[in-house]
Amino acid sequence: MTDEIEHTADPAPIGHARIQGYLKTLDTSPGVYRMLDGESRVLYVGKARNLKARVSNYARPSAGHSGRIDRMIRETASMMFLTTRTETEALLLEQNLIKQLKPKYNVLLRDDKSFPNILVARDHAFPQIKKHRGAKKEKGTYFGPFASAGAVNRTLNQLQKVFLLRNCSDAMFEGRTRPCLLYQIKRCSAPCVGLISETDYAGSVRDAELFLSGRSTRVQEELAEQMAAASDAMEFERAAALRDRIRALTQVQSTQGINPRGVNEADVIALHMDSGQACVQVFFIRANQNWGNRDFYPRVGPDVSAAEVMEAFVGQFYDNKEPPRQLILSDSIENADLMVEALTGKAGRKVEILVPQRGEKAELISGALRNARESLARRMSESATQAKLLRGLAEAFDLDVPPERIEVYDNSHIQGTNAVGAMIVAGPEGLMKNSYRKFNIKGDDLTPGDDFGMMKEVLNRRFARLLKEDPDREKGHWPDLLLIDGGAGQVSAVAEIMRTHGVQDIPMVGVAKGVDRDHGKEEFHRIGARPFALRRNDPVLYFVQRLRDEAHRFAIGTHRAKRAKAVGATPLDEVPGVGATRKRALLAHFGSAKAVSRANLADLKAVDGISGTLAETIYDFFHDKG
Repeated sequence: MTDEIEHTADPAPIGHARIQGYLKTLDTSPGVYRMLDGESRVLYVGKARNLKARVSNYARPSAGHSGRIDRMIRETASMMFLTTRTETEALLLEQNLIKQLKPKYNVLLRDDKSFPNILVARDHAFPQIKKHRGAKKEKGTYFGPFASAGAVNRTLNQLQKVFLLRNCSDAMFEGRTRPCLLYQIKRCSAPCVGLISETDYAGSVRDAELFLSGRSTRVQEELAEQMAAASDAMEFERAAALRDRIRALTQVQSTQGINPRGVNEADVIALHMDSGQACVQVFFIRANQNWGNRDFYPRVGPDVSAAEVMEAFVGQFYDNKEPPRQLILSDSIENADLMVEALTGKAGRKVEILVPQRGEKAELISGALRNARESLARRMSESATQAKLLRGLAEAFDLDVPPERIEVYDNSHIQGTNAVGAMIVAGPEGLMKNSYRKFNIKGDDLTPGDDFGMMKEVLNRRFARLLKEDPDREKGHWPDLLLIDGGAGQVSAVAEIMRTHGVQDIPMVGVAKGVDRDHGKEEFHRIGARPFALRRNDPVLYFVQRLRDEAHRFAIGTHRAKRAKAVGATPLDEVPGVGATRKRALLAHFGSAKAVSRANLADLKAVDGISGTLAETIYDFFHDKG
């Protein structure tokens, strides 16, 4: 339970004197405070066991603050306070507000995606094994998190070789009449056409779950016993198949690299800092297996301590994730007891925070620190190169300053069908994939293949949304430069859109192939200027080509995904009340969506799981079109 109080201090200059004015209105309650500048932008969010004592510390010019905190105090024009019942509540609220408000002076975790899991689905007699990301709403057993989609895909690929479990969708499973290619290459046991019994398939599912739970030795022993029995019975083909499965299982274990014996479930978190930048490397250890690692680059300052960075990272990272039983850290944090209490409450079981000095856990930290150090060195080198390219881009296109956010647009379609627009974003740290956007082209009045019309729709939607969500351009979502795939015509069309929205201060450049459409002879078009080209070996030219190619890749990928979805769609998808399970039952009963559409009411009612009311809904959907 929290109480929000917006205290109004007596009129006073900004800085120490302004903060001093709040002291008489505060008590010793725990809570969270916000420091704001003269335009009410949040500068800093902090927590306190005793709000009055903490604010008093900021009010004293002689308190010996770091340069960063001194700058923050000098900019503070007002403060807001939220009181909480406990300091643990304050810690959780602080990290949540930092993620929401992104204050200038806080350590901020910028990349906070969810992580994929492996799901063994349980809504089918022959369970599917697949990658899953997001809320765990499907019925089944989840294993994870894995560090990346690549780590999941590699594990799934090997598990298919070992356990021969299906990865096809339920709709595809129900529609098979003969085994697919995966059966031919020994990646599936073809339960779809009855080449394995339900009992035997359930045994394979059990073995896969044992392996993912860390009991791979038991699985290998059972497979070895089955291979020996098959050999003794002179079933040499089956023995060879089991041998291949044992080899594949061994390969899975070898590719995981680190497989700690004494650590069953933990995240290994190592921090390396250099020149005001930081890299946090996280290794996911589950079931005594390494399920991949991921690096993060929180926003820090030159005078931030390792303890502060680590505490901020842990608090923000687990704000929307379930913590493991152990967090193994390279650096201690100031409020470890509070963090343990907060994470334990979130997980509903005990969570430990360890900073090991020796033994296997310390070796894990040492390896993670080495990764963090190397990753940060690469990133700093790449950032220096990127900064040089952005300066070159500003010079080539007559920009006042190097752009902080470049937006590149492209379209993709086949003769106007499944048309999509795509936007990619680049900045000082390279491609900003979290900011990519795709647009399903909606214009019914567009002529198929009208690239001008598609570009107009995409830009209209983009800038209408920017004007609605960030009219004052304070959130960093507005571009400093637009790159358009096309020549003078596209640039003129975009300029018209910008004038319509009252936005005429954002430079735009059209990137068009030369007359012979040769890669390297691109022409650049700007409003009110003659087209020009860059030297063939100019690094800025290569940079623009990479951006345009990335936009093209993203647009084509989005188009293909849309087209594939359209190919797999059936009229049943539009029937109210018919979800995946009922759709599967209808297809299994009638054989096709067309047969469902022609079925009479009595036949529909005979389908398992279809009530009389739903049968009437389905019948009316296909027969009452007039």
